[in-house]
Amino acid sequence: MANEIHQGGCQCGAVRVEVTGTPTFVANCHCGECRKATGAAFSTWVGCANDKVRWLSGKPAQFSSSPGVRRYYCPDCGTPLAYQGSKWPGETHLLIGVLDEPKAFTPRGDAFVDEALPWVLDRDR
Repeated sequence: MANEIHQGGCQCGAVRVEVTGTPTFVANCHCGECRKATGAAFSTWVGCANDKVRWLSGKPAQFSSSPGVRRYYCPDCGTPLAYQGSKWPGETHLLIGVLDEPKAFTPRGDAFVDEALPWVLDRDR
């Protein structure tokens, strides 16, 4: 898995990214900030070491959503792309949906479950 190469990008194709190697994690985040940033009930992130992430084309815009947090998005179409935060130094977290082959990654956990919408983690539905 160390030789894996995955690419992805925004909806309009202006910003493209490449990730090499094995992710540090794949998980669903249920925090309110991720809900606001993505418009979804929860977000699935693929965590990668910064030196394994390379922006191939275009330059993502940045937004500081809270102290120590940078969220990256396409300045043309607005697609949310990535997250970097002081809580996880040296890592870039990419939203799974921007990867060309998201099925290559399986979430192994859930973060901030105390903030999850009640119906999201209801496994008995």
